[in-house]
Amino acid sequence: MVLLVAGWAAGCAVTSDYKRPGALGTATVPATFAETGAVTNAGSWKPAEPAADQPRAAWWTRFNDAELNRLQALATTNNQSLAGAYARFQQARALLDVSRSDRLPSVTGNPSANRQRTSANAFERNGVPAAFNYSTFNLTVNSSWEIDFWGRVRRQIEGSQARLAAAADDIESARLAVLAEIAADYFTVRSLDVEHALLEQTLTTYRRSLELTENRRKGGIATDLDVAQAQTQLKTAEAELPAIELQRAKLRHALATLCGQPATGFALSLTKEAPASAPPVPAVLPSELLERRPDIAAAERRMAAANADVGVAQTAFYPRVTLAGTAGLQSANLGSLFDWPSRLWAIGPNVELPLFPLSRLRGQRAAAIAGYDATVANYRQTILAAFQEVEDQLAAQRQLAAQIGSAQAALTAARRTLEIANNRYQAGLVTYLEVATAQSAALVLERTVVRLNAELLLANVALIKASGGGWEAPVAKPVK
Repeated sequence: MVLLVAGWAAGCAVTSDYKRPGALGTATVPATFAETGAVTNAGSWKPAEPAADQPRAAWWTRFNDAELNRLQALATTNNQSLAGAYARFQQARALLDVSRSDRLPSVTGNPSANRQRTSANAFERNGVPAAFNYSTFNLTVNSSWEIDFWGRVRRQIEGSQARLAAAADDIESARLAVLAEIAADYFTVRSLDVEHALLEQTLTTYRRSLELTENRRKGGIATDLDVAQAQTQLKTAEAELPAIELQRAKLRHALATLCGQPATGFALSLTKEAPASAPPVPAVLPSELLERRPDIAAAERRMAAANADVGVAQTAFYPRVTLAGTAGLQSANLGSLFDWPSRLWAIGPNVELPLFPLSRLRGQRAAAIAGYDATVANYRQTILAAFQEVEDQLAAQRQLAAQIGSAQAALTAARRTLEIANNRYQAGLVTYLEVATAQSAALVLERTVVRLNAELLLANVALIKASGGGWEAPVAKPVK
């Protein structure tokens, strides 16, 4: 009868199945991002369909830099943040196995051997208090199986499955963050090297200018003020080299840590050439790209897990039925333990019904519901933040490109100004102050162009990260 009732109630869960949350108020979502096309606001909030499990291309290879490829390979195998994320994934997988085991009967062996003595004042033999000494030998097997009337076990398994999927997405989130950080740090190092080389070239020019000014002073053409100005300019530029070298050292140490290597002795193989230019961004980026972001997928899976937790808390109000059984052998003498009359068995249902205090169960259910609401809010906030990040980086692409154009034009004009100032100084028409001013302006603009190009590269990397690993079509999964 119990088995028949269990079969009838197998689908009678008292909790609702998980559904992704509906629209976020009256807000609308554009079909494309504002910085890549006209904002139509024609779209609407729709149930997300996370696609973080789709294979990703090696987006860093588009920069065609062998050293960057080497660093990314090192980080993929040695980074400790990734190792920790993978360990948490393994933990979630083990917990799923624990939850699944509740669907099956639990069987335990219970062999025992006891020698006991009763109290002399507890029994009487022929009216005289007497103690009894006796032995008991047991060889039994106990089993129990919870009949999942209300879906408690199913909800626990659903929650564990969702947490396992979230842990897998966390690995992808950590990998994307680490690889993007490596690319950003590497390109910053490359730009610092270019800036360092530019300063060294400028210092060579400043030394020649100082030598020329000193010679002109000896000839009575220049003044002591001209010499002092040339020396000040040279020493000021020399003082900036250590600052650049310190920045580079810190970034090299950071790259070593990201690659899972000791900072001591970690070296980079770099060229004096400027870093590769940023790959072009498509004219239109669909907002569905965000469905590939692993952090959004993880947030959605945690909503499903929290919904399952609500179901588990709800089932606590209903009777918990367990079918228990015991079978084995029992005897007072070891020699007769395996005789047929030593057998014993018992079978029957156990019902656990919550009676008092129910306020505890109500509090647990309320806490589970609040936890679910928090995951919904976190999911929506993650999506809003993702839109912000993409729009920020798209805006940076456009504005930095315009800024670089203006700075390059200003640099061309500054170089022409410096050429004119040098000619006028050599002709004795102006003091060295005019030359120094033109040289300083040209150097500032040279460094500005280098830094702006580096910022554009970093914005490109940040856009790749914000869009979930690039904007190319997902790599097709291999056919098994």
